[in-house]
Amino acid sequence: MATKLAIDSALLNKALEVGGEKTKKATVTRALREFIARREQERLLDLFGKFDWDDEYDYKRERTRR
Repeated sequence: MATKLAIDSALLNKALEVGGEKTKKATVTRALREFIARREQERLLDLFGKFDWDDEYDYKRERTRR
């Protein structure tokens, strides 16, 4: 899908420099993937402390066949 964007050229050049990608398209794609991954990680962090943990749960015992 072709998209026209007005991207700050200084930011794009810096991203090309530090990111190591060879093209602007690859740089933008990588930046978007990293942005998405970061946001998904933040959502997971928000879940900490919201679940009850059973201290007596024995995961090793659950692995054995009966």
